[in-house]
Amino acid sequence: MTSTSHDPVQLLRDRFISAMRAALGPDCPPDPDPLIGPARNPKFGDYQSNAAMPLGKALGRPPREIAQQIVDHLDLAGIALPPDDSTIAGPGFINIRLAPDAYAGLLDALDTPDLGVEKPAAPETIVVDLCGVNLAKQMHVGHLRATVIGDALARIFERLGHRVIRQNHVGDWGLPIAMVTAHVADLARRGTIDLDKLTLDDLDTAYRAAQRDCSPDRRGLEAVRRYDLGPKAEAELEEQVAGAEEALERAKQTLIRLQSHDGATVAMWQRIADVTMSACHAICRRLHANVPPESAAGESTYRDELAGVVDDLVNRGLAVESDGALVIDLKDAGIAEPLLIRKSDGGFLYATTDLAGIRRRVQKLGADRCVYAVDARQGLHFKQAFAGAIKAGYARKPDGSDARLEHAAFGTVLGEDNKPFKTRSGENVKLSDLLDEAVVRAGEQIKEKNPDLPADEQRKVAEAVGISAIKYADLSSDRVRDYVFSFDRMLMFEGDTGPYLLYALVRIRSIFRNAAEQFGVTESDIDARRPGFALDAPEERALALALLQYPGVLESTAEALEPHRLCTYLRTLAEEFSRFFQQCPVLKAPDEATRGARLRLCRLTGKVLGDGLTTLGLIPVERM
Repeated sequence: MTSTSHDPVQLLRDRFISAMRAALGPDCPPDPDPLIGPARNPKFGDYQSNAAMPLGKALGRPPREIAQQIVDHLDLAGIALPPDDSTIAGPGFINIRLAPDAYAGLLDALDTPDLGVEKPAAPETIVVDLCGVNLAKQMHVGHLRATVIGDALARIFERLGHRVIRQNHVGDWGLPIAMVTAHVADLARRGTIDLDKLTLDDLDTAYRAAQRDCSPDRRGLEAVRRYDLGPKAEAELEEQVAGAEEALERAKQTLIRLQSHDGATVAMWQRIADVTMSACHAICRRLHANVPPESAAGESTYRDELAGVVDDLVNRGLAVESDGALVIDLKDAGIAEPLLIRKSDGGFLYATTDLAGIRRRVQKLGADRCVYAVDARQGLHFKQAFAGAIKAGYARKPDGSDARLEHAAFGTVLGEDNKPFKTRSGENVKLSDLLDEAVVRAGEQIKEKNPDLPADEQRKVAEAVGISAIKYADLSSDRVRDYVFSFDRMLMFEGDTGPYLLYALVRIRSIFRNAAEQFGVTESDIDARRPGFALDAPEERALALALLQYPGVLESTAEALEPHRLCTYLRTLAEEFSRFFQQCPVLKAPDEATRGARLRLCRLTGKVLGDGLTTLGLIPVERM
């Protein structure tokens, strides 16, 4: 943890570990885990340790007896109330209640510009693979998760003080790209399209046409001949097959010209790339996802490295021939399936590119950790690629250790019919259309809830709420699971939604607008004066406990690569603030001291909530 001086769980964990070692001596595990978490029932305490139960099972002793031994050696001075007869409950739960002055002291330490998140002594370089668009194709709903999850993870790493390098692995090389390049070149020669006015919609149409033109229907021709369906049908199919084979040959020749850096061909490919990436970056900006142009790491950038990778693996005996192809045996890594790195026809594969990518990211970019935000269906591929890279030494860092290679796998976006989210015609939903509809729907709600808001501000708020709603719905789901996309649910202003969290922050900012009008007290005044925290009411203490968890939640979210942990925390924080606000009058507090203390608690809550929302990539607003 980077925040040991502010997080009660970490502070208690350190004290419990010392007590466990003192109490159990040689019977204590070498790396004991006190299993500390929030108390299941607040009336028994703020936190509880469940360590006695697994220790009792392992040592063959009653858990309550072990719990008592731990408590007898437990030093809680300065953190929690001393143990009493109610400390041990049930089969061996150890309940802890923070001391009244500990709440305020820990909150005061948290209330800094960094919100208790201390910079790491040795920041890591973390490469995050995200977005992953394909040339000449529209971004669709399938790109949403790779972009949103990857960006959120990158933001969290940056928030913790690490150096982050984003890599947008663009599918911009190979025969499919040569097909569309040849097709667009043909359309330009015929004057069918104007390259100066080329749009991504034009390219998307051209991509589909190129794929269709280069797909000979040999099975259809065989069926016509087998069932003797007549000379007319046979002639039509023969013409289609001949035409497709001719188009495919032109595409292959185009690929050869690309690989040999033919000027005209490369210029055509570059125009297609420019149009595609311009549209990609526009959508990423609208999503508030930081995917800048310099993050592009297309497959084309590896084209001159692949043969060298294969030669290196062959020369070191790591790649062997199998039925004319080259493979890396991974049985020593516990993987039955070999990693195919070159086909029998000499062609390279995605795995070859990923090996080159890992080598570049670790050995050139200096990555300590490589995170791939990619569809869960690629799980076996990445398991093989990671094992192959480690076996080849491509993940080796200068200190001799291997970089962490991790697949942040995510599930599928489903429609409300629980099937992959598609249009009615069965096509992928364009991401731009999805964002447009979310903003329109959010605008209707904003206008209904706040008709006096100026039209320009309504549009800005609708954009922020609509985009944030989509992003939060994605991030708040356990990333490995599929989730159902529902505009109605994600745009609700209550429950586990982005608008609910944005509104919680808006309410805090509204409190301070009213405080300025009524008492002349601003947020800056509270920051400068730093009135003491009172924390007399149970709702105040519950909110304080939630706030103190923030640095630890950021750490655990980054370690597990699970943005939904931060989402859950922010929702809980907003709910605790709502309970506090309902039960503890702020502007109508009984006296000035109490008002100041509660305004500071509001201020700190707003800072943590705003920081968390921004770290996830959501878009806070002043009014809704």
